[in-house]
Amino acid sequence: MSTTSAPAPLTDQPLRGLAFIIGATMLFAYSDTSGKLLVSEYNVPLVMAVRYITHALLMLAIVAPFHGRAMVHATRTGLVLVRGGCLAVASVLMGFALQRMPVAEATAIVYLAPVLVILLSGPLLNEKVGSGAWVAAALGFAGVLLIARPGGGLDPWGIAFALGNVVLAVAYNLLSRVLARTEHTITMLFYTALVGSILFGLMLPWTLYGVPPTVLQIFLFLGLGVSAGLGHYLFTQSYRYAPAAILAPMNYLHLGWAALFGWLVFGHAPDAIALGGIALVAAGGVVSATMARRRPARAREEAAAAPEESV
Repeated sequence: MSTTSAPAPLTDQPLRGLAFIIGATMLFAYSDTSGKLLVSEYNVPLVMAVRYITHALLMLAIVAPFHGRAMVHATRTGLVLVRGGCLAVASVLMGFALQRMPVAEATAIVYLAPVLVILLSGPLLNEKVGSGAWVAAALGFAGVLLIARPGGGLDPWGIAFALGNVVLAVAYNLLSRVLARTEHTITMLFYTALVGSILFGLMLPWTLYGVPPTVLQIFLFLGLGVSAGLGHYLFTQSYRYAPAAILAPMNYLHLGWAALFGWLVFGHAPDAIALGGIALVAAGGVVSATMARRRPARAREEAAAAPEESV
């Protein structure tokens, strides 16, 4: 069994990348909803500890036998650990935000991050940011403003925690694209679980309290780890197939899933203005998908039209 094979190269398959990001956003929204149910009964670091430890144990039990040393072999270990730390701290900030805000509103604020990813992917990653990406980002940002508009009665501390999540989410997104060039998806996923498990596991002596969980809560705890792990696998894998500027607007679908789950589980239905915002977010996704379809064809046309170099 090969244990340290090279990671799959980056390829130009934006539709596959978009499919992965859609699945990831649905799992993230499910994870947020489950997390909100749990943090209403238990402290946030404890919920995060169960999430990350479950994620790590599942990888050791299911993934390690097939991938062996490849799962722990990192080329740029420092950056991989920083990426995992960004997600761990972002997760706990999101947990504190969900304690104080509805799922859809908290998610809306967090999704300022994709706008910043688009702005930074050009100067930091040297990726071409076309006009379509800017249109998709503008539509998504306008939708966020409608959903999380001023005067909506949101908790100030909840907003502060969500904004802290935004900063770390930007770093996590950009590092995902940078590290996709040299690291296995499984390796990045394992170190994400490992960093969170160590960070929140060390806190357990001070956070392990509360009423014994019911059967439903046990399933929620376990599902939190599974959905988060699978979601981040799909998220990380998506960056192998499409640039950050294309994927970032599609992250806004998380908002739609969050609004749906928030309505189904908590009875929190978005009002007409918020629904308009969700429609704008969806429009941004359509623009992004259309741009993704046209990119390969346009690249082929430009290559065919380019003059041959003299040898």
